[in-house]
Amino acid sequence: MHQCINVILSGGSGTRLWPLSRQSNPKQFLKVFNKQSLFQHTLKRNQGFCDSYMLITNVTQKVMAETQAAEMEISLNQKVIEPVGRNTAPAIALACLSVDPEAVMFVTPSDHMIDGGQAYQNAINRAVELAQEGNVVTFGIDPLGPETGFGYIEARGESVVSFREKPDLKTAKEFLASGNFLWNSGMFCFKAGVFLEELEKHHYEMLKACKQAYSTIENGFVDLESMLTIPADSIDYAVLEKSDRVKVVPSSFYWTDLGTFDALINYAQLNQNRVDMLRPVEGCSNAYAFTNKKVVANGVDNIMLVETKDVMLVLPIGESNRVKSVYNSIKENDRSLVE
Repeated sequence: MHQCINVILSGGSGTRLWPLSRQSNPKQFLKVFNKQSLFQHTLKRNQGFCDSYMLITNVTQKVMAETQAAEMEISLNQKVIEPVGRNTAPAIALACLSVDPEAVMFVTPSDHMIDGGQAYQNAINRAVELAQEGNVVTFGIDPLGPETGFGYIEARGESVVSFREKPDLKTAKEFLASGNFLWNSGMFCFKAGVFLEELEKHHYEMLKACKQAYSTIENGFVDLESMLTIPADSIDYAVLEKSDRVKVVPSSFYWTDLGTFDALINYAQLNQNRVDMLRPVEGCSNAYAFTNKKVVANGVDNIMLVETKDVMLVLPIGESNRVKSVYNSIKENDRSLVE
């Protein structure tokens, strides 16, 4: 049996969780989940399933990742360090070029929260089986509600009918009512060689540029000029939506990408406040504060407060998508608060 490698994608800066998440300390490295980060939870969760880890990251996140892995006595001996991001398809292609074509790649983002219980184990076991049969496997999550922040997979059993973009609320409700739509988890499983074959078939120019970039790698670092020649695209667009070898594993494990403050609050409510520093504000209805200070309020309902050493953010509950416009405004006027 060939080895299984957990390929961990760590590149984004989590702008929707600003000001907690900054470019210098992005969301996946915030130690606010029982004093561990999402990155550390990812390592721990997949330790039982994989023989080794491969980190795909950028220069700024490399040291944080290595430090947090070392705290858990886990070695990240395989790395691809990108000087500039070109989205998920090239990142995964570079990972696949680095290993035996028969190696099973279990690709996961570093910033999701998952309940790693029996349902998770069952889903991974099934995905590995399908991968070894030559399929490109994605994981579809049984939806808990009409979520507009996730992409969807239309499925019949393990067959993929279509991939759908993040819907509006009306469409999301229609997806749920039809009963054959799953949340797109952004997790994948396939043999390295199978992925490269499909990339060659559906995006030859990308594979060609990735092979050239791969030939420049020294100590894990990819050459900037070569990286810039790679067309940027997601695995969904470059391969999954075109390939006839795609399967989905319908999965019932708890999964969230914790991409917004509302998602953080929902997670804390479901898990008896397993988010450090996040607490309800006494004397108010549906109000939460993310701070180490005691917050006292009266008659101010449906708000969230987020405090860091240099910024205080206040938003209505249920509207944490407003962070984006706040972030963009701050970025123009005071870059130090972003970085």
